[in-house]
Amino acid sequence: MRPPQPSVGNWYRFTDGNLFEIVALDGDDGTIELQHFDGTVEELDFEDWAARWEDGEIESAAAPEDWSGSVDVDAEDGAGDDDGAGTGSPDAAWRSLNG
Repeated sequence: MRPPQPSVGNWYRFTDGNLFEIVALDGDDGTIELQHFDGTVEELDFEDWAARWEDGEIESAAAPEDWSGSVDVDAEDGAGDDDGAGTGSPDAAWRSLNG
């Protein structure tokens, strides 16, 4: 199964049950910044995202009912990060990886 293109604001779950939200995409670096429900921030590259999705380690999830208390990054902070304004659009980087 082809992995979904990550999008700022979408929620996912690792198979261990940890919820996280995509908070930023960087097409120049080919990275995805995610924030776990407990507030921890992590970065994955597009290739790692795709491999972990294909291995069944990541799945789509609904946002928790009360997620605002644990999230340090405002939705507006990452909103412009995936608009393709830089030299490397996340969409273009994702398409080059996934055909």
